[in-house]
Amino acid sequence: MKIVGLMSGTSYDGVDVVAAEFTRDGETLRLRPLGHRSLDYPDDLRAEIGALLPPAATTIEAVCRLDNRLGDVFAEAAAAGVELAGGTADAVVSHGQTVFHWVEAGRVRGTLQLGAPARVAARVGVPVLHDLRSADVAAGGQGAPLVPAFDALLLDAVGGPRAALNLGGIANLTVVAPGAPVLGYDVGPANALLDAAARRFLDRPCDLDGARAAAGRVHEGLLGLLLAEPYYAAPPPKSTGKELFHGRYLDDRLAALGEPVAADDVLATLTELTARTVADACDRHGVTEVIAAGGGVRNPTLRARLAALGEGRWRLRTTDELGVPAQAKEAYAFALLGWLSWHGLPGAIPSVTGASRAAVLGSWTPSGPPFAATPAPAPHRLVVTP
Repeated sequence: MKIVGLMSGTSYDGVDVVAAEFTRDGETLRLRPLGHRSLDYPDDLRAEIGALLPPAATTIEAVCRLDNRLGDVFAEAAAAGVELAGGTADAVVSHGQTVFHWVEAGRVRGTLQLGAPARVAARVGVPVLHDLRSADVAAGGQGAPLVPAFDALLLDAVGGPRAALNLGGIANLTVVAPGAPVLGYDVGPANALLDAAARRFLDRPCDLDGARAAAGRVHEGLLGLLLAEPYYAAPPPKSTGKELFHGRYLDDRLAALGEPVAADDVLATLTELTARTVADACDRHGVTEVIAAGGGVRNPTLRARLAALGEGRWRLRTTDELGVPAQAKEAYAFALLGWLSWHGLPGAIPSVTGASRAAVLGSWTPSGPPFAATPAPAPHRLVVTP
């Protein structure tokens, strides 16, 4: 079965597109990567997304316009994915762009991803799975992270606990250990605050290669204020996003500090924040190896700091060594979730999300199995019988 996976994360810089072929061999599911691409959002679309995200106010009109514009972008991405698949695919999984993750007192009440899946289905002519988080939320879960289903199948816990780390806008961790339930949760910001600082101080979308952070020094006072965030001390299951870690959040901490901090020092401090919170989580679970993916692995300053903090306790690697491109790992993970949903199998792990049951994820547009293969003849009239 060939599935196209589309993923745009909390960094909202573009769409990662993959094509994967899945073959079942007894209890083993084999994934053959067929290729991946990254399609950058144009600057004006990034600005449109940013203008809608919390804590900004918005309108239903703005949400509708963005939903459909994103739908066109995802439709083109899906078409590129079908090309990667050799011209045909059985399904597309479109995560959409998260614009709100509603958390109250540690409980997720709802989540919203935009991307007009009907436009995607119309473009490629195959069923599209979307809205993957809501079923887990309805079962009392966090709706995130969902990638641990992929990690749990990929990683082998023999030899000690191992962790899969994703460094996107938010850093999330999956821990697999012998004889223990799979654990996974959002640790805190990875690129979210770094990118917010780059936009404010550098007028750029990011600190490319962590170069400015490498030129700065960690400001211990600012770091202390940032580490005092209660989210870090909350026990899992937990999830977060840019509803908490946004530009105004950083502005408030800088204002509370009461003294100016040079741009490079702010970026160095935020890099240390990400590295420190991730390393603390890895140490807490006693992992022996951390296998990283996501845009953050392309930041050599952040990677070097993580490796230094783990030295002597755990080894840092990337998913590239396991045959999964680090930049495209989440898109491959969502392709897997599509395979699971197509076969009526749950994709969320209750020990990760805190849900009362394991939910089959997503909604299908225009149709899902088994009806997509053999549509019924259209009726010509309707008769009402007593």
